[in-house]
Amino acid sequence: METSPAPWIDALRRSHDRLHAVAGPLDLDQLQQTSYASEWSIAQVLSHIGSQAEIFGLFLDAGLSEQDPPGPDAFPPIWETWNAKSPQDQAADALRADETVTARFESLDDDQLKRFRLSLFGMDLDAAGLARMRLGEHAVHTWDVAVALDPAATLAPDAVGLLIDTLGQLAARAGKPGGIQRRLHVSTSSPVRACGLGVQRGPARAGASGRGVHPPGLRAPRPRPHAARRDPTGGPRRAAAGLPGFLNARGAPAARDRAARLSQSAPGSRPLLRRDERMAA
Repeated sequence: METSPAPWIDALRRSHDRLHAVAGPLDLDQLQQTSYASEWSIAQVLSHIGSQAEIFGLFLDAGLSEQDPPGPDAFPPIWETWNAKSPQDQAADALRADETVTARFESLDDDQLKRFRLSLFGMDLDAAGLARMRLGEHAVHTWDVAVALDPAATLAPDAVGLLIDTLGQLAARAGKPGGIQRRLHVSTSSPVRACGLGVQRGPARAGASGRGVHPPGLRAPRPRPHAARRDPTGGPRRAAAGLPGFLNARGAPAARDRAARLSQSAPGSRPLLRRDERMAA
């Protein structure tokens, strides 16, 4: 896994630029179209990206000042503010908020990057770790928007090239074993990876079994759409793909769906479901 913050921050900038290119020109009808996160419109996905940009700004503040990060009580007011916006404002404000937090990552000097430490969700993160978390959700949610407009869209290869080596951690956190023990080999072609997924009675465990080696086994299947659970109020629950704990408990897409998308996203590694196939699946 890449440990320097620079590649993660550079990829985050490119992901922002892709999002701006895709979402910036959208009109109201397009913003109200269903995204790949099936209970969110495109505007709601953008709202999530914007609200998470604010939250990551708080994380940056905490890590730079050597303070504790904000607790769960800090997040609902942010989500409620974004939920109350019109679709056009959700989109425009999300792009502005995303630019702000991306520029903040880019503005960190060598000393700040070296000193940055944050205890978050049971993890001790450095600057690379926080940028990795932001890229993990940003790249996937950008694709949630892009593929709703263009069925041929894939996750950005540069982001996949970095994030694919985090799948072991993601599988261990998001895996839901059903009492059946099995071991699968999952191979990808771009980037080339060969991974082993062990499902036991305890947590799932994944690990690379070598680069450039394709052991016998299964290629990753097509991803299936994940229907988001709904908030008790009736509204779609907010989520942070790749963030553990209470933030993931807020909604969709699920972390396990994100793992499937990452492992199958780069060109040549999987066929993409057409929109009509996703609806029928």
